Amino acid sequence: MRKRDTTTKQTYRITHVDQLQEAARALLAKHSASRIFAFYGPMGVGKTTMIKAICLQLGVSDLVSSPSFPIVNHYVSDQGAPVYHFDFYRINKQEEVYDLGYEDYFYSGNYCFIEWPEKVESLLPPDVVVVDMQMHGVERVVTF
Repeated sequence: MRKRDTTTKQTYRITHVDQLQEAARALLAKHSASRIFAFYGPMGVGKTTMIKAICLQLGVSDLVSSPSFPIVNHYVSDQGAPVYHFDFYRINKQEEVYDLGYEDYFYSGNYCFIEWPEKVESLLPPDVVVVDMQMHGVERVVTF
């Protein structure tokens, strides 16, 4: 079950990769005090690509890629702050997330971007920002 968000949602319709930067800027501006972001959407919708755009806005110069196998990638912003990128697609049991030490990440005060959050919903902090991504033809629709 997704976390309930009572704020007014913004929707971006993206037909070209260049439009991701505008959506990334808007997401960070709207949720400037937030640090935990959960990206929902089907395989191939562009969750990793959207997270790359957000990391670029944060000044991350590291290579941003899907952490499917390591489960979490660590990046560093231009301010020297850690940025964490999770991909829980391969998680079969929540015990795997406990072993990862998820609390150290989620409650660190640093940015955490989570792909496949539905696998760990009961562990997400109550203030998580839900980012919904869907495909409609050639258009990606991003709502937050």
